[in-house]
Amino acid sequence: MGQPAELVIITGMTGAGRSTAAKELEDLGYFVVDNLPPTLVRDVVRLVDDSRGTDQPIAVVVDVRSGSFFTTLAANRHEHTTGRPTTLLYLDAGDDVLVRRQEAVRRPHPLQGSGRLIDGLARERTVLEEIRGSADLVIDTTALNVHQLTALIAEHFGSPAARSLKVTIVSFGFKYGIPVDADFVADMRFLPNPHWIPELRPHNGRDTDVADYVRSQPGAAEFLDGYLPVLQIAAGGYLREGKRFMTVAVGCTGGKHRSVAMTEEIVARMRASGYDVRATHRDLGRE
Repeated sequence: MGQPAELVIITGMTGAGRSTAAKELEDLGYFVVDNLPPTLVRDVVRLVDDSRGTDQPIAVVVDVRSGSFFTTLAANRHEHTTGRPTTLLYLDAGDDVLVRRQEAVRRPHPLQGSGRLIDGLARERTVLEEIRGSADLVIDTTALNVHQLTALIAEHFGSPAARSLKVTIVSFGFKYGIPVDADFVADMRFLPNPHWIPELRPHNGRDTDVADYVRSQPGAAEFLDGYLPVLQIAAGGYLREGKRFMTVAVGCTGGKHRSVAMTEEIVARMRASGYDVRATHRDLGRE
């Protein structure tokens, strides 16, 4: 049995990006628990070990609302207590930036009580001073936007596979509605419909005779040659913006012939170019 997967403990100043970091780790495949009291870290690790195995990476977000923060976190963060290699990630930012972020979401600071927001930040910084000094990784988000922070998290904690874009190409029938999660929609109804050819009607776009027919029609090759570069440009932009998933919907009337054949061809071409891509045929067999 190999070494257990990593445990990342996320803490730091309110408004410095703890939730953003947690969301990115979740996208990278971590099991994430938000707002966890430090005393429960070992319990969460044990439950994940039992239910998902020790190869499941874990991330927990803890903050100063837990009480006796430093002593309990220090006692529960080390590998000899969790059985996992542990990284303490501390997120920080300048007070002026933290104030602006908190005011933008119109939420009080958990430690401000009846005082001002800046008073709560001062108390929090005092409580966290020692834990910041013992952190394995400190990220100052003062000058970072959301996309830059997620890129840093992916750089530090994501495997190459986890950092790659996951592309799903979905074939569908327009008469059943456009997939609600589609980022891009392509309409294959400009191609002749194999439904009207008796020997092709019973088959679908995954069958060689239908696929060959669809790909040989005027405009099919030109569409593929023009559309693939567009998807590749978009894929690069998605990664730069910190997005890890892209869904492309390819439709025809019933989702049986043209959309299925063209989806399979798009997947084959993107896979040959090194993309992590899969096909799903939403309406195939629905008729």
